[in-house]
Amino acid sequence: MSDATTHADSPVSTMDFHPQPQGGAPKPWAFPAPERSQLPNGLTLLTSHRPGQQVVAVEINLVAPLDAEPEGLDGVATIMARALSEGTDTLDAEEFAAELERCGATLDAHADHPGVRVSLEVPVSRLNRALGLLADALRAPAFPESEVERLVRNRLDEIPHELANPARRAAMSLSKELFPATARMSRPRQGTEETVARIDAAAVRAFYDAHVRPATATAVVVGDLTGVDLDAALAGTLGAWTGSTAEPLTAAPIVADDTGRVVIVDRPGAVQTQLLIGRIGADRHDRVWPAQVLGTYCLGGTLTSRLDRVLREEKGYTYGVRAFGQVLRSTAPSSPEGSTGAALLAISGSVDTGSTGPALEDLWKVLRTLAAEGLTDEERDVAVQNLVGVAPLKYETAAAVAGTLADQVEQQLPDDFQAQLYARLAETGTVEATAAAVNAFPVDRLVTVLVGDAAQIAEPVKALGIGEVTVVSG
Repeated sequence: MSDATTHADSPVSTMDFHPQPQGGAPKPWAFPAPERSQLPNGLTLLTSHRPGQQVVAVEINLVAPLDAEPEGLDGVATIMARALSEGTDTLDAEEFAAELERCGATLDAHADHPGVRVSLEVPVSRLNRALGLLADALRAPAFPESEVERLVRNRLDEIPHELANPARRAAMSLSKELFPATARMSRPRQGTEETVARIDAAAVRAFYDAHVRPATATAVVVGDLTGVDLDAALAGTLGAWTGSTAEPLTAAPIVADDTGRVVIVDRPGAVQTQLLIGRIGADRHDRVWPAQVLGTYCLGGTLTSRLDRVLREEKGYTYGVRAFGQVLRSTAPSSPEGSTGAALLAISGSVDTGSTGPALEDLWKVLRTLAAEGLTDEERDVAVQNLVGVAPLKYETAAAVAGTLADQVEQQLPDDFQAQLYARLAETGTVEATAAAVNAFPVDRLVTVLVGDAAQIAEPVKALGIGEVTVVSG
């Protein structure tokens, strides 16, 4: 039998394919709206029930801003925040840590310009006990001399490492350049070696007594609260915390000088230059904020942004450059003193030393092109899709929701601010986003900090004409 006959007589095989799955319609999503109430002791309470989130997140906002630190004691707010978990009136530091561990809980605290934030995460099954420990830390911290001394030593050990880190050094230098020397924002958030060395237990206790009280604090509780008698749990814990009803410190308006100039922090022999370019702009109370977020994202918010496309993909100067807006402090415009808020608008990254001049030249070209030609509709659409589309994943955990709600409280924003922000981002057009980005980063009103080898980069930078160049010791 020939092959031709064999093939002709063979049956033809067929294969049935399962239908290709199709994507379903996206489910409606909105940032969770909290329930707001107040405990009898004056503590403001925000709660958000998140089914399935078995790890509960608790955020405490304490109105103890860095501006309230006594003169010469910069860093006392940080030491106080760290010392809250170093023992109470009933447990010493080791016993307190052991009790937290038995609860499977974590407790962290940090100080920043708006105040002190205390964060607790714990399985919902052990929420009552963990709330008791948190309440004890806020109600009756021991501040033992030995533990405060240890925390001060630890902080003093951290400072040289921070000064050696180019990114941290650039941030410190930019703050010093932007703000008057008399302003707390001009100095390191966690203090200097000189100021931290002066801090003792008495100073920590005095700062605590002056500023930590339930009447000016807010607690945010987020998680699966099914079957949890939260009222009862709070009544015997945070609800039992007492304190004075004194008014919080009134913040002074933020003043900044964004005259275009360059400061080089000299690091002889450095093979890279750390860039930090910034100024002060609108905060979240300003109506331009959504457009500013969108425009800034198009400029440098992701790997596909303009800055990265030019400086990383086309020129190969850097592994990445980012543009961002970071709220420093924010108060509602309706407050008696008016709005005293501001955000740091900045561009950051690092380039090899030899490319410093060309990289800055191309960066300024990107900014000038943005002002001359604007963003494209495609850039705007991709940015909206990324910012709005990722939100359901970004807020998958209770901690993420609690942190954002606490930020809103800290910045005196309405409880629905985040939900409204996503709606406004989706409505913002290309022209509006372009205008906001151009206003945020005007080419002649940017303070540029470069941490690198001044001998190699100073002359090329001066030739760019982007501002007077000053060299300082690193």
